[in-house]
Amino acid sequence: MNLPVEKLILDPCCGSRMMWFDRRHPDALFGDMRRETLTVTDRSHGREDGTRTLCVDPDALMDFRAIPYPDETFYLVAFDPPHLVRAGPRSWLAAKYGKLGKDWRDDLRQGFAECFRVLRTHGTLVFKWNETQVKLREVLALTPHRPLFGNTSGKKAGTHWLVFMKSPDSRRGAA
Repeated sequence: MNLPVEKLILDPCCGSRMMWFDRRHPDALFGDMRRETLTVTDRSHGREDGTRTLCVDPDALMDFRAIPYPDETFYLVAFDPPHLVRAGPRSWLAAKYGKLGKDWRDDLRQGFAECFRVLRTHGTLVFKWNETQVKLREVLALTPHRPLFGNTSGKKAGTHWLVFMKSPDSRRGAA
């Protein structure tokens, strides 16, 4: 597999890059498990037919549980994994954001470990989580790392943005 490594930033589960202001940022490497174009029902987008087209087109196909890059490659990792554990087969939210499997705790534990592995020492990890189905405290229990600070946003204050820094002792700050 010939993967680009000259980037400074990694988004290992980019989806349709909805959180990015510049969806083609030259310093970012966008990864995802899927490559597809979807039409989903989403009346918030203003189209007459009530649909939205989402394009998931990563620079590299990858699984956030096994990131195919060497240790300490990136200065910044943006980790926005799927947050749904329950969603029907026709769910537009699952189509937009993806869905975690039955082993979601192990998956997220591996995801955190991989994100910190490829993050350079003193690098920054930005973690985004929506706790509609799984509380943030349950997710944070899956990693020994502790956030420096964060912010809560969203219609019902259910989306959390947390900032971590990889210390030289990568487990420092563990609870």
